[in-house]
Amino acid sequence: MDQRPIRRIRPDPAAPPSAEQRACWPLTVPAVAQLVDEGLELPAGALVLVGENGSGKSTVMELLAVTLGLNPEGGSVNARHRTRASEPESLGLVVERSPGASRWGYFLRDETLHGLYSYLEANPSDRPEPLFHELSHGEAFLEVLTSRAAGRGVYLLDEPDAALSFGGSLALVSHLLALLDRGAQVVVATHSPVVAALPGATLLEVGGWGMRPAVWSELELTTSWRQFLDSPEAFLRHLR
Repeated sequence: MDQRPIRRIRPDPAAPPSAEQRACWPLTVPAVAQLVDEGLELPAGALVLVGENGSGKSTVMELLAVTLGLNPEGGSVNARHRTRASEPESLGLVVERSPGASRWGYFLRDETLHGLYSYLEANPSDRPEPLFHELSHGEAFLEVLTSRAAGRGVYLLDEPDAALSFGGSLALVSHLLALLDRGAQVVVATHSPVVAALPGATLLEVGGWGMRPAVWSELELTTSWRQFLDSPEAFLRHLR
């Protein structure tokens, strides 16, 4: 039996985007246009999006969060904190869920963690929690993740590597593997070859072409880091 919390994000044929919407952001971003036109199958396990700055990874993540009803600045469905509304609308996307599957979800995005920490400290849960602002950036991120992402459900992580050292990235991968073993679904947008190497993950490379299947060893991300680490001077001499 298919127990994926989310089977697919699909376009609603009864509510297609208007011509005016298609001429404006975010539908001018190829990855977003592809998502709205074709939908996105969410595999059992993990889906990892990689791509350059400006490729549309974060916008896709925001659109997924909005479509799933999660707080677009981070948190669960029940979170109520906003600073500035800048996320896209759902654009007529529909969620296909597995019957009886967990409906719990959580969205973490690096650029809005300050607001999320402030919200969580002002609205404490029943369990003892640290003062997130008193932890380091990476420590606070991992604390929120491990306390909120503990079982079946859907977890969206937008550029978690921005908060993490190399060791922190390995700790993140370890926690994600434990989550996946419990039947959770994870979607991650990352610039980290460590996070992109998450065992068993489905990889999509995001760019001017939209979103396309990829293999870790052939990612531009992976080859660029490998070349730089092998010979940093070959890159740096061109920056002077």
